[in-house]
Amino acid sequence: MAKKRPLTTRKFAIEAAKIALERHCTDVVALDLKGKSPATDYFIIATGTSDRQIRTVADEITELGRENNFRVFGRAGYEQAKWLLLDFVDVVVHVFDEEYREHYDLELLWGDAKKLKI
Repeated sequence: MAKKRPLTTRKFAIEAAKIALERHCTDVVALDLKGKSPATDYFIIATGTSDRQIRTVADEITELGRENNFRVFGRAGYEQAKWLLLDFVDVVVHVFDEEYREHYDLELLWGDAKKLKI
């Protein structure tokens, strides 16, 4: 049986974004913030359609992290599921409902960041 190669941080970010897409989130973007943010290297931003969907996406991304040795150092917003944040240090995942996504507009804040191909 072949040994699974560990994911790089970039690949983990892309795979996390793919989970959001596969679970029917909309407007999924992966931003490369290396050299732009002192706090993290990648942002994943997605819009969910329901609190259940938002939690499911977060749970599956957390499991992907666990399987690939990316530990969640912080999680916020799980109960309300309006803006759920998963902090893997080098990768930060934001799953919003539509209203919160529009209000906080993280893409505008990081408008000069390169978008990764998902």
